[in-house]
Amino acid sequence: MLRKIVKIDQEKCDGCGLCVPSCAEGAIKIVDGKARLSADNLCDGLGACLGECPRDAITVEEREADGFDEAAVEQHLATHGKPAPHHHAAPAPAPHHGGGCPGSRAMSFARPQEAAASEPTGSRQSQLAQWPVQLHLVSTSAPYFQDADLLITADCVPVAYAGYHEDFLKGRAVVMGCPKLDDNQFYQQKLTELFIRSDIKSVTVLKMEVPCCGGIAVAARQAIAASGKQIPYKEVTIGIQGQIKE
Repeated sequence: MLRKIVKIDQEKCDGCGLCVPSCAEGAIKIVDGKARLSADNLCDGLGACLGECPRDAITVEEREADGFDEAAVEQHLATHGKPAPHHHAAPAPAPHHGGGCPGSRAMSFARPQEAAASEPTGSRQSQLAQWPVQLHLVSTSAPYFQDADLLITADCVPVAYAGYHEDFLKGRAVVMGCPKLDDNQFYQQKLTELFIRSDIKSVTVLKMEVPCCGGIAVAARQAIAASGKQIPYKEVTIGIQGQIKE
């Protein structure tokens, strides 16, 4: 069948192994000093391993491959003494798009204490200066990208980080996307076109700490390289409880 599946560039891969634990299905292993797919039917093609590769050796391609087989994954993990990626003590939930990504694991946090009376209350001024913001929808030749500092934001960041508008969005053009649920290859191509057609002064990538989210940073770095331009680049990771990760 024709489907999306992980591709590992053997020339770029240095065998560091950082991608191995990020694959909840156990589809990647190190063989002869290189990361390789154990079998096509163990890979869900969603790219949870993308953001873990420091060499940008992992991408998602569309090719003929055996279909993803959850039963085969469970058997494979059991053979290696590991739990299935969707293991729950409670009854199995309805199907979702998590694909075994650690970032889709359900968690609850203690709510922060109520703000002190001295802190500002009521609505605050939005720092958004353009529309649209979704990477699929923006025009790469839009005037607000010319001579702009660009903020590339993973979808979940503005929800997790309370100071998003003042600390990051203010004074910047912005595009948003989810590398987990969208086509990250498309993001790379769209960003490459944007960098070529617009005079971007700097790029800041805001991503969540979950492994799946690293794909948006990979797309940004590869797009800058493909554009042939020297654009200052900064990457910021936000924790799932809203803190900036060092």
